Amino acid sequence: MEYRHLGKSGLKVSALSFGSWTTFALNVDEDLAYQLMIKAWESGVNFFDNAEVYANGASEIIMGKALKRAGWKRSDYVISTKIFWGGNGPNDNGLSRKHIIEGTHAALKRLDLEYVDLIFCHRPDIHTPVEETVWAMNHILNQGKAFYWGTSEWPASMIKAAYDFARREHLIPPLMEQPEYNMFNRQKVEMDYLPLYEEFGLGTTIWSPLASGILTNKYAAGIPEGSRLSLKENEWLKKRLETSEGREKLRKASDLQNIALELDMTLAQFSLAWCLKNPHVSTVITGATKASQIDENMQSLSMIDRLSPDVMRKIENILMNAPRGPQDWRP
Repeated sequence: MEYRHLGKSGLKVSALSFGSWTTFALNVDEDLAYQLMIKAWESGVNFFDNAEVYANGASEIIMGKALKRAGWKRSDYVISTKIFWGGNGPNDNGLSRKHIIEGTHAALKRLDLEYVDLIFCHRPDIHTPVEETVWAMNHILNQGKAFYWGTSEWPASMIKAAYDFARREHLIPPLMEQPEYNMFNRQKVEMDYLPLYEEFGLGTTIWSPLASGILTNKYAAGIPEGSRLSLKENEWLKKRLETSEGREKLRKASDLQNIALELDMTLAQFSLAWCLKNPHVSTVITGATKASQIDENMQSLSMIDRLSPDVMRKIENILMNAPRGPQDWRP
């Protein structure tokens, strides 16, 4: 396993991490969740990602039980949660001081932990002044309930506003952003956040590296009966795949798989290695519902060098009309 600094901080996270969004939210029982976390841990993973909204809080409960059962030393692993969607009450959502503090306390109780290492503002809140959110996050960190705070899917301008306010008021600024990043979604990571890496030392904990399964090519022949896309809660993604844009992505995934096969890689490994090749990516959050997927994912770290300049050019030729960022990070 490779360990990378999270942005400009001294904290090191495994280049491949393990998230609970696709793992614990869809009928994964406690025993299997524990086995998957143990498998990831044995592969060198030290960062485990969660959120208050995942399975309406059940994901944090399952992860907390797995951590207790594993008995790992607390200083050896990094845990995150994300605050925004906490319930149905008028103050159970958003990034108000009230919800950030109460939501954090509730998440810690579900996880059965005294603190999380990372806490994210899960989405931007247009109804709450960014100053209020920064003050609240500063309070959480000063109370020792979290060590670092960051954002998820925030526009670059809003991250900069939060950072500037924090510095002006001598508060703790955001350190990291958790954006979607894959071959089909590149704008923020490769272009919008570029000044933030240099100016603020922003780290990234990217999610959906396989574009919700499209970059595994498992949906090329349609939606398999019994797959997670056939479940009601994923109906929105199924509809997206049935659009012209979705069909175009599936076609490109098939073309990308041909390159992956030439390199003796699965499309999933190929896609993960592509994400890992970007030095602005601190960690790639992976998911799994069976141990073999973890084995497959972890092998991608040793395959990055197979993505030569010529291979990267072939990828660009296939993607073409996908949002393109600066090329300086590619060899």
